[in-house]
Order: sequence, then C-alpha cells, then structure tokens
Amino acid sequence: QVQLVESGGGLVQAGGSLRLSCVASGRTSSTFAVAWFRQAPGKEREFVAAIGGSGGSTYYADSVRGRFTISRDNAKNTVYLQMNNLKPEDTAVYYCNAHPSVQAISSYDFDSWGQGTQVTVSS
Repeated sequence: QVQLVESGGGLVQAGGSLRLSCVASGRTSSTFAVAWFRQAPGKEREFVAAIGGSGGSTYYADSVRGRFTISRDNAKNTVYLQMNNLKPEDTAVYYCNAHPSVQAISSYDFDSWGQGTQVTVSS
C-alpha cells in the first residue's frame, strides 16, 4: 500500500506560480506512474498531469499544457507539479495518486484519495 501526501498549495494572484509536492511512503515503487488531479467546487475531479515511473513519459490535460510541468525525484519519493501562469479557473483542491500504468492512470477509478492541497488563484 502506497500512501501519498500532497502539499504546496496556497493563495496566489493570476499569473503567479506554485509548486506542489506529492510525497510517497509505504510500499513505494519508482516504477509506479503518478498523476495529479484536481476538483473545483461543484465539479467532478479531473485529470491534470501524469508521469511515468522513470520520468520519461509525461501527459497533460489540454487546459494546463504549456503552463504546468510534472517531474519526479525518485530518490526523494516525490513528484512535483510546477504551475506557472496560473488562472482563476485553476482554483481547486489538487490530489495525487499512483498506478502501475501511466497509460491507465488518467482514467482509473481510484477508490482512495488523500486530503489534497488547496490552490486558490485570485483575479
């Protein structure tokens, strides 16, 4: 069982930047893909970005491509989400989760989520 803890959220003005962290503990594996998701008030949770175990494969939602960058440091069991040029529509609780397959992770029906980290972008 892998436990994931998200951090790094906060309040930022539009155009600003934040870096989120997702730290894994427990039965960690550097071969697992990790993805970021977000859920805005009144909306369903949506896929944001994913990275393969080696870090060589990355995928992004169209809404964040070119502004967000996902990366990982397997020595630290940490996956990052660098968010630049933030927009008010990026306001949401951000979650991370892990899966063996980077191809499947964006649509996988996870039954367990962490607390997430709140990102609020003011206009």
